[in-house]
Amino acid sequence: MSKTFLSVYLARHGETAWTVTGQHTGLTDLPLTERGQCNAGQLRKRLSGLTFAKVFTSPLQRAMRTCELAGFGSVAQIDRDLVEWDYGEYEGRLTVDILAERPGWQLFRDGCPRGESPQQVAARADRVVERMRAVTSAFLLFSSGHFLRMLAARWIGIETLSARSLMLGTASLSVLSYENSLSQPAIQLWNDIHHVLTANEKKGALGACRPSNLQTNEVIR
Repeated sequence: MSKTFLSVYLARHGETAWTVTGQHTGLTDLPLTERGQCNAGQLRKRLSGLTFAKVFTSPLQRAMRTCELAGFGSVAQIDRDLVEWDYGEYEGRLTVDILAERPGWQLFRDGCPRGESPQQVAARADRVVERMRAVTSAFLLFSSGHFLRMLAARWIGIETLSARSLMLGTASLSVLSYENSLSQPAIQLWNDIHHVLTANEKKGALGACRPSNLQTNEVIR
């Protein structure tokens, strides 16, 4: 793949209490758990040595804190289009409970009552894609799971419902780019979690993940 092609790095925020329980977390502004903070520090190690023209983050604290612990807090800009899906009446609820009262429900097809529709989230993703494609340098985005899945779907031009198949773990790293030409947008890397610590590994590694050990990574000014 040519090095002249744009690469957009996608970092999902670290673990929160609701990602552990599986509750839909849209605009509820939850902090990272201890393990979430630790894995944000691991994300910093994963990104070490990479250079970005710009870094953008969702305004939600789970994304901003992940950005900070990954070493980019001092250079990141807030982009409100990167905020997670507004789940409306489904905020804080489990998928299994939603399906019990609404069989066959699919977020990427049906959206959420009193929340956002897939078309509305796709429109936000399209704005991000348009801004990214206007340049040729590497970008780094910190956001949330469902929005990043929609962003990837819009990048490669597949229907929004297909985004349901793009699983994305907390503190994961993905890369959007092109194959062979600008007419072939592609997913170069998806859901890389090799750097993420498991629950069993966390306890002994916490000392190395403290914020005091984190440094700012490189951004072209």
